Amino acid sequence: MAQVLRLARRGRGKTSPNPMVGALIVKKGTVIASGYHRRYGTEHAEAVALRRAGSRAKGATLYVNLEPCTHFGNTPPCCDSIIAHGIKRVVIANRDPNPLNDGRGIRRLRRSGIEVVSGVRAAEGARLNEFFLTFIRTRMPFVAVKIAESLDGKIAAARSGDSRWITSVQARQEVHRLRRYYDAVLVGSATVLKDNPYLSARLGGISGYRLSRTQPVKVILDSRLRIPENARIFSRRSPGRVIMIANTSVRRTKVRKIKRLQKKGHSLLFVSARRGKLSFRQILRALGKMSIASVLIEGGGSVIAGALEERVVQKVYFFIAPKILGGADALTAVEGRGVNSVRSAIGIRDCTVRKIGCDFLIEGLL
Repeated sequence: MAQVLRLARRGRGKTSPNPMVGALIVKKGTVIASGYHRRYGTEHAEAVALRRAGSRAKGATLYVNLEPCTHFGNTPPCCDSIIAHGIKRVVIANRDPNPLNDGRGIRRLRRSGIEVVSGVRAAEGARLNEFFLTFIRTRMPFVAVKIAESLDGKIAAARSGDSRWITSVQARQEVHRLRRYYDAVLVGSATVLKDNPYLSARLGGISGYRLSRTQPVKVILDSRLRIPENARIFSRRSPGRVIMIANTSVRRTKVRKIKRLQKKGHSLLFVSARRGKLSFRQILRALGKMSIASVLIEGGGSVIAGALEERVVQKVYFFIAPKILGGADALTAVEGRGVNSVRSAIGIRDCTVRKIGCDFLIEGLL
């Protein structure tokens, strides 16, 4: 199963909104075929492995990290092929919570006389497919927050507002890797107006980069549609799709700008604001309907605070640079009202700490 999970990871950033799945076919202690789900819309892992094994699959054991499907989607049901190939035993990490399957695959295999063992390395399998499992259960994307800050918790110099670059080249390359894995990157309008970022996923060095084939959707919270139409997020050097989230009131006040953006192929979603703030849950439900299964929030401080206050964040990535900026007026990564007491602080669990260049990445679940 450890080999299966390694195989499945090869599809990271390419299979959404489907899960990452790997498969091994073993006979008499020897792996005779393997496969993984390469990209959304292509063959499932089991189908690839069975095709490669052919008649040798009869009497073998199939190892797969997610319960095989019983329904038609972009591809035929995997259970039919497993039965037809004469597989004797199936070992599974995780049950598939998709309502179209949800145990039906296991029952179908058992009714056909195939032994099924489930729950093998289930915790590892669930971590691997945390995006898919959250999305399929809630119909809302898995949400993570990325923060780059100094040792004293600042994200920009107090006097000049300069924020480039707090973290090292290696840390920034890691951020580009994360962007390739998440379906969408989300920022507020203040971040775009101040920094004018591309929000693209790039490979290689920061200078002399090349664009990744896989680009995240760019989701911009711009309640009043203030961002200029020549911003870098709309440029050819940032080829991913753009979704603008605006207050419903701008439909009356920004009619011409809306038409120009839509004519250029950009999407606009209109949500109602409460006390001047857009509802994250309303936004995430809308993104879920667009099959966006994961979102990486990159700023700014008020946007991150809003997401944390609404309890929609599942994971955090804190990149901490060994620098001290100081300044009572310097911006911090999380703004908003904050908690009433230390006891009310948001706890992070399953923390890992990794050194990247001269920086540290603290990653954990909420």
